[in-house]
Amino acid sequence: MANLKLTDVGKSYGGAVEVLKGIDLDIETGELIVFVGPSGCGKSTLLRMIAGLEKISAGELLIDGAPMNDVPPAQRGIAMVFQSYALYPHMTVRDNMAFALKLTKKPAAEIDAAVTRAAQVLQLDDYLDRLPKALSGGQRQRVAIGRAIVRDPKVYLFDEPLSNLDASLRVATRIEIAQLKESMPNSTMIYVTHDQVEAMTLASRIVVLANKGIAQVGTPLDLYERPENEFVAQFIGSPAMNLLAGEVVETGPVTTVFCTNGSGILQSNVPTQPQDLGSKVNVGIRPEDMITTDGENYAFKDTVTIVEALGEVTQLYFAGQGASPTVIAKLPGIHTNLRGQTLKLTADPAKVHLFSNEKSLLYRD
Repeated sequence: MANLKLTDVGKSYGGAVEVLKGIDLDIETGELIVFVGPSGCGKSTLLRMIAGLEKISAGELLIDGAPMNDVPPAQRGIAMVFQSYALYPHMTVRDNMAFALKLTKKPAAEIDAAVTRAAQVLQLDDYLDRLPKALSGGQRQRVAIGRAIVRDPKVYLFDEPLSNLDASLRVATRIEIAQLKESMPNSTMIYVTHDQVEAMTLASRIVVLANKGIAQVGTPLDLYERPENEFVAQFIGSPAMNLLAGEVVETGPVTTVFCTNGSGILQSNVPTQPQDLGSKVNVGIRPEDMITTDGENYAFKDTVTIVEALGEVTQLYFAGQGASPTVIAKLPGIHTNLRGQTLKLTADPAKVHLFSNEKSLLYRD
């Protein structure tokens, strides 16, 4: 369908309020790219700039090599699915899906064929003559997606399309979007969400936005397993990665760290140099990678203050020592009798991240 290239793209309002700057991103044909980041980071703004609904203040946007900065939205070959369904309540599903094509005065036979194809893909064949009020929330969102499909755009843009649905419908509709992408392997899609599960399960690559720019771009597992900085390490994954203050006490291919706020010793497969000896670092361990131990070597020792038994896993909350934040461990299975107990926790060296000045030591210059 289309590839996109954003070069040094920025957005400001009135020249004084800068929202985005220095956005460099290449999106290949057939990718499903997901934008994530904290509220106010500019996810939807960037999506609207690609759509042409927001003016690009700096830099350049190319679609299939053609400059798009000054091209009107209707001429960019883009279809957008919004958070709200925005269906015409007095029109049937068929008419809602066909409306954009009728405005362009396409032949009736071509419109009928496009609507029929989209309805089959989205399993809406039996609902074409219903009004939106007779549909569930998930079905309405599928109609909104169908309205985009019939236009056969170069690029599909999704702006938090599932946020208005309840939990069960979100799961079902997320699966439908994944299946839709599988059925349209050459379609380029850009998807904005605040839901990490959507991002991790749908994306070819995830773009993490923060501090007016891009914090990291990579596949879901790249970002989970090899975060380049503390922000990405704590943003990807739920609960967030634990960060413990530490000091390097032995360097080499395997690094030994003393956790100053956990009063323990552990090892990491992140390599360090002799000059790193004595360096202050933050030790990153995901809650699901923490394991209990009775040994002398442990990263953290504290009393369990809260136990959340979720059935599949049990989340343990520790108050932390000194100025350290709350530490969370996620243990497989059910452990309901641990509240008030003092536990020692450690982790596999392959799962231990080291950060200096908020940057992963794996990615040092």
